[in-house]
Amino acid sequence: MKGLALALCLTALPAWAGEAWDSVRHQLYGERSLLDGVGVIALDAPYRTDNDARTRIAVQVAAPTGGRIGKVTVVLDENPMPVSAVFALHEPQPRFFFDTTLRINGPTPVHVLAEMTDGRLFVTEAFVKTSGQGACAAPPGTDPEAALATLGEMVLSVGDTLPGDAAARIAGLAERLRRLDVDISHPSHSGMQMDQITLLFIPMRYVERVEIATDAGGYVEITGSISLSENPQVRLSVPGATRSVDVTMTDTKGTITTAHKDLTGF
Repeated sequence: MKGLALALCLTALPAWAGEAWDSVRHQLYGERSLLDGVGVIALDAPYRTDNDARTRIAVQVAAPTGGRIGKVTVVLDENPMPVSAVFALHEPQPRFFFDTTLRINGPTPVHVLAEMTDGRLFVTEAFVKTSGQGACAAPPGTDPEAALATLGEMVLSVGDTLPGDAAARIAGLAERLRRLDVDISHPSHSGMQMDQITLLFIPMRYVERVEIATDAGGYVEITGSISLSENPQVRLSVPGATRSVDVTMTDTKGTITTAHKDLTGF
């Protein structure tokens, strides 16, 4: 098994990953072998961002036959906080879809890693160019004080269309998956932004954790970072038989908010 893993590891992937990736990879996974994610992970990222401060990254993961997905990690190699979002599934799934809005601080490789419950670790990568706005230090889009009034409010909505291409949507329909949209009101201060009036740096405060429960049972826990955009949106697949969803948001200042939604039949 180990020999097979070594044979399929990252040497076959494009060569744009550099020292930043080597460091992150070692810190996260040590000497574990990374398997080529072709056929397992589909990453949808723009060639060049339209808005560095709010770029949507979409991921589809399909476990190998008989496998189950335990965790998916998004790494923006050159961002100040490279490990940008982690989706840890309490209920491992054969297929999992998500997209989210992120800050892309500058041109960077993007790595997505999918860990199976049997320990296999798959990776895929892309490269995203930017417009040079320096998103993590860009001024907030809303007044920092005004943003506090709605901080933590969430809007939940459910649709039958999953992110990705037609083949993915058909596969999702066959497995009775639905799409949950979570819109979070939060300034996501990176700690690198300057107040345009006082010229002082705005203290760091971002969405640290989003816990999603389906039918009162744990489903997925999302760990955030300063890479999450202001007022981030997360869309992800949930089992089609789900009848209710509860979402709990915790930020780095300890603020906790919740939202609940009952789902209609499918």
